[in-house]
Amino acid sequence: MPTGVALRDVREQLFAAAERVLLRDGPYALTSRAVTTEAGVAKGVLHRYFTDFDAFLAELVLDRTAAIRLQEAALRETAGDGDIVDTLTRVLTDLFTSVAAAIVALVIARDELRARLRETTPVGVPMLIEATGMVAGYLAAEQDRGRIRVEADVNTLALTLIGSGHLISADRTGTRPGEAAVHKVVATVLAGVIRGR
Repeated sequence: MPTGVALRDVREQLFAAAERVLLRDGPYALTSRAVTTEAGVAKGVLHRYFTDFDAFLAELVLDRTAAIRLQEAALRETAGDGDIVDTLTRVLTDLFTSVAAAIVALVIARDELRARLRETTPVGVPMLIEATGMVAGYLAAEQDRGRIRVEADVNTLALTLIGSGHLISADRTGTRPGEAAVHKVVATVLAGVIRGR
């Protein structure tokens, strides 16, 4: 098997294991031993591919934030179709019930990880920054189509939506907000900026 394929498979196996531990047990339970045990590999396997555990975690975060950038293009393509509030409700519900919310908690919990991520994301929290960009891009596309008022500040609206979504979803041990709660937040934030509402 080509080396690149094997490396990618091992990395994905370790990343998937880390996500399972993170979702099940939270950021403080995420250790190299927990990841390798979950992945069913020897502890040395992680250190064969990554200089240390924080390097592994940084790569995990960067890999998962890249996925949000891919979603951004797909979301922009939907501009002009469907109800804006419904679309953003789905986006925020999916975002904050996925591993993304757990990764944000991980970044906040680990000082060394945040320091490493500052090399690529000098301000803000990775995942939240990319998610904000995704929502701002979608709102700008809707603005270009005349469905969002031209005077609306789409960057501030996106920050407000992502910040609000994170706040109501941040407690991993509590009950996640339902779609109705997210819909209410989106509708409130966008009140007065959607044409025809």
